[in-house]
Amino acid sequence: MKPVKIISADDAADLVQDGATLAICGCENVLTPDALLRSLGQRYDRTGSPAALTEMHPIIVGMGEGRGLENLAHRGMVKRAIGSGYSYLKTSKYTALLKDDAFEAHVMPMGTIFQMLRDCAAGRRRTITRIGLSTFVDPAVEGGCMNTAATQSLARHIDIEGEIHLAYDVVPVDVAFLRGTTADENGNISFEDEPVSLGARIIAQAAKASGGKVVVQVRRMTQSGSLHPRMVEIPGIFVDAVVVVPDQPVSGGEALNPALTGEVKLPTKSVGAAPPGISRIVASRASAEVRDGETVNLGVGMPIEVPKILHERGSAPHTTYFPEHGSVGGIPGDRAIFGTNINPDAIIDSTSVFDCFQGGGLDITFLGCGQIDATGNVNVSKFNGIVPGCGGFIDIISRTPRIVFCGSFSAGGLDVAVTDGKLDIATEGRHSKFVPEVEQITFSAELALQRGQHVLYVTERAVFRLTRQGLELIEIAPGVDLERHVQSQIPFPITVSDKLKKIAPHHFT
Repeated sequence: MKPVKIISADDAADLVQDGATLAICGCENVLTPDALLRSLGQRYDRTGSPAALTEMHPIIVGMGEGRGLENLAHRGMVKRAIGSGYSYLKTSKYTALLKDDAFEAHVMPMGTIFQMLRDCAAGRRRTITRIGLSTFVDPAVEGGCMNTAATQSLARHIDIEGEIHLAYDVVPVDVAFLRGTTADENGNISFEDEPVSLGARIIAQAAKASGGKVVVQVRRMTQSGSLHPRMVEIPGIFVDAVVVVPDQPVSGGEALNPALTGEVKLPTKSVGAAPPGISRIVASRASAEVRDGETVNLGVGMPIEVPKILHERGSAPHTTYFPEHGSVGGIPGDRAIFGTNINPDAIIDSTSVFDCFQGGGLDITFLGCGQIDATGNVNVSKFNGIVPGCGGFIDIISRTPRIVFCGSFSAGGLDVAVTDGKLDIATEGRHSKFVPEVEQITFSAELALQRGQHVLYVTERAVFRLTRQGLELIEIAPGVDLERHVQSQIPFPITVSDKLKKIAPHHFT
């Protein structure tokens, strides 16, 4: 292999030209090439270039001021954005520009973006999938257009042997900004300090197949030939330049990081317990749906407390937790490092994960919910002033036989207490999670019923199941009044099961 170029972050920024397509790896603040993005934003501040970019990010990149996509939050810098989501933070400047129509904002399911990158790497012109039909990414619904600047969906319907599919034209990549741990003199990149790889290699291959440039941010350099071949995540033939950032932070911090990468195993007592409160009640009831030995996926929010509850009670010890970012086994990490597992048994790439999910590799998934409507549709992608997008949500639910949505009954000041095993609703939340019609369809109840999926909606006071008539109330918390605390708080009629049960008391202890 020929020697790789070692350049500065400013030199890397100069590789991105006006009108270019930039592909970026990272998941929130994990594996994010912040030094490269920071230099790119600073260059635009100084010179007004590069302008009119198309930026593509399979996963939300960076969370917080000065992180990830926030470095691109300059009017005129981005013309079109393509991602599976944008930010969970109301303080996001990039989201503010999106809402102000400063650029076209498009959302595609995470698995579809990875599929497009694979197609690009293989020289294919088109990505074809059934993932996303009947949801907001379907051109018959909203087409994944997240603002009025996005006037035309990237997807279109095509018929293949009598079945409707979504088709996307592949987007060539001019520059890829990636991150790893170590680079050798030939540009081979290892990921020993990274808990996940997030499709970095396929992004690099897509850029090279497009005739583009690949720049990788790393912590250190090593001599040629010193990396074990099995440790090389991105071969040097796919890398044009390396930027060395010695103070590059490690995911999870210096203490936890080795347990995320599999270098060490933390004692099981380090997992901790779910603290008292609404999240614990919801996660506790949801955890009752796990059968020992199953393969389980957990979404953002309350679902990540489910393993703590099971571990605390010694229940379902042979369960395998499998997030979409590639950790297999172990215990999911906290919200700040979502998508990573403590003490994983294996770590695979995100591209393989979505092949597994779309092939029906999960037994059950626990997901959050922003809004739930009269038909049972769920919105997690655009609500209450934030644009988190769908992430891997739509891929995850596509073939998973059992789906459990977890969330508080209302939001904005909800205050509850537990007394003698009974739930006391001291203050109702200002915003009900239940609405006549969701702002955006991320989960299609109609499609789930057609697939024969079993769907539950778990809150701190009530459990519902999806039926062809809509939501059916099947359990209610002890101490909760059916009419006052449930029916009157939902702006549409629900069915009450004639076998209505009390939620088991141990979920409130």
